Amino acid sequence: MRIRNKILKKQLTGVKRAFSWIFLAVLTLSMGSCEESFLEVVPDNIQTIDQAFNLRNEAEKYLFTCYSYLPKNGDGVYNIGMLAGDETWIPGQDAAINSFAFDVARGLQRVSNPYMDAWEGRYQAAGPGDLYPLFDGIRHCNIFIENLEDENQVPDITQAERLRWIAEAKFLKAYYHYYLMRMYGPIPVMREVVAIDAPESELQVSREPIDQTVDYLVKLLDEAAVNLPPRIMNLQDELGRVTRPVALGIKAELLLTAASPLFNGNSDMSGLVNNDGTPLFDTTYDESKWQRAADAAKEAIEVAEANGHAIFYKEDIPFDVSETTETKLDIRQAVTERWNREVIWSNAGSRTYELQRLVMAPLTGEVAHWQARKVFGATIEAASNFYTENGVPIEEDRTLNFSDITRIREAGPDDRLNIKEGYRTSILNFDREPRFYADLGFDGAIWYINDSGSEETKYHIEAKYKDYAGSSDAFDFNVTGYYIKKLVNWEVNFSGTLYKEYAWPELRLADLYLMYAEALNEVAGPTGEVLDYVDAVRERAGLEGVATSWQNYSVNPNKYTTKEGMREIIHKERSIELAFEGKNYWDVRRWKKAVRDYNEPVKGWNVFGDTEGSYYQVNTLYQQRFVAPRDYFWPINETTLIQNPNLVQNPGW
Repeated sequence: MRIRNKILKKQLTGVKRAFSWIFLAVLTLSMGSCEESFLEVVPDNIQTIDQAFNLRNEAEKYLFTCYSYLPKNGDGVYNIGMLAGDETWIPGQDAAINSFAFDVARGLQRVSNPYMDAWEGRYQAAGPGDLYPLFDGIRHCNIFIENLEDENQVPDITQAERLRWIAEAKFLKAYYHYYLMRMYGPIPVMREVVAIDAPESELQVSREPIDQTVDYLVKLLDEAAVNLPPRIMNLQDELGRVTRPVALGIKAELLLTAASPLFNGNSDMSGLVNNDGTPLFDTTYDESKWQRAADAAKEAIEVAEANGHAIFYKEDIPFDVSETTETKLDIRQAVTERWNREVIWSNAGSRTYELQRLVMAPLTGEVAHWQARKVFGATIEAASNFYTENGVPIEEDRTLNFSDITRIREAGPDDRLNIKEGYRTSILNFDREPRFYADLGFDGAIWYINDSGSEETKYHIEAKYKDYAGSSDAFDFNVTGYYIKKLVNWEVNFSGTLYKEYAWPELRLADLYLMYAEALNEVAGPTGEVLDYVDAVRERAGLEGVATSWQNYSVNPNKYTTKEGMREIIHKERSIELAFEGKNYWDVRRWKKAVRDYNEPVKGWNVFGDTEGSYYQVNTLYQQRFVAPRDYFWPINETTLIQNPNLVQNPGW
């Protein structure tokens, strides 16, 4: 019997910016699938803004222009959290890909033309498609809202559509502000359209205090939620548009961020004030912010569940597979299964084909490097982060010893569904939880895909230097020895269409469960409800509950009984469940743990070794350097500061 979860339950840039309204630049978000409908943004030449709101059809295209500024988190080059931390590492010297987020990870951030600059909109800056001017996106939203709220505009629209479209634009406006706030801290808040010919005093805006910003964004999201549909009914034309659970979920994430140490009572920011002396941070800790976050998360969960969202279990495996393989598919497909019920918000404009190619390992010698580039490697730190098979951290398990991970062990019959029987690999790869084997590939690992059929052990990885999945290619090679299986849809087909694309999951129900547990624990400690929500996520991962696991296997059996201990457990649970999704980087920052985590050496196996003895040696890939408090927030481009003297720079920059 399969266990079931018990809970049924980015206007202006702050500078004077030339802005052309001759053409509205929009993106094509269509992913070209008959079965899968995504938002479609159609380029349209519009002579004036007024013409954009003469008719419903043109207004809808303008709405999709507002959507087109959503960051491409399904592309590993653009998802900041994937490569700016220490979970994932790629070949240096831009051998395989050029990622500015990876420059951030290596401590190379700068104030002149900053890397991944969402303020000015220069992410990769290789061409027009690499620009993410979120303040421009906010301006589009403001223009749209102003015009749709005018009943004389768009006369051929129904009142229900008008209210819904305004709500969608309000959500996007709030989300773009939140995205900037998470990167830069205090930002200018653009509440209304500012005319291009407005006085300089209106154009040169200042940054607003964090709490004031949060309150305004919560108000926007609440207003949006009322008029957003609870679910998408027109699956053919509207998949990817935001719903009420999306708005409430992002509101919960915003409030959780605001309650966290980076924003709540952060004394490091006491000197950050505007030119007029206005403090931009309240440096007094406020526990009520956690209660506000908990309430928001609970509401988001209830609305999501009432509208069909649930922890994902894969029900339609066409082959007879073991429970072990089934659990691993439950875990992987919760991210990669198109429009599955756990995903609350799928970013329909963000394609994942190239991401899958970047993480995939060649499973046979016939698979070319361009088919499975394998350049995104999980670090040894990330691999060590997963629990043991007993559901506790490797350093806490009193029954298992991982002190010398260079020690080799041979896989036996009981290991065959995770590691090829008879294969010898590091002890770090044995006796681990299902998410380790679902998320990661490694030397000797089984990799189950749909053409494996009913035989779970058809494909395994051979990763030493001269092996078919080894790092012998001049450009496309893995530097850590771990491959990120989690992001690859199991419907891989090396003889046809390689990868089945999926819309990037911006928000999953499991994420919301852990948000709620985290906030509630900060308010009330490790109550039964806190444990229930964490355990619901662990249950799908094939683990026993927190209390049982810690009592039976941990050297600190009572850890979960204190707020501090449970906080550590929840942080660990989030880092495992949301691994490689770009979430952990932002969590580590908001928890103010980056000064610890990102000042450690980044490690991998010696992937240029071609024997057991040479391969299984721990290799330091990079010594990270994180300077606090400077590196907790992005620098504002120095040119922006010159153009707008009312802006102040973040501390340390």
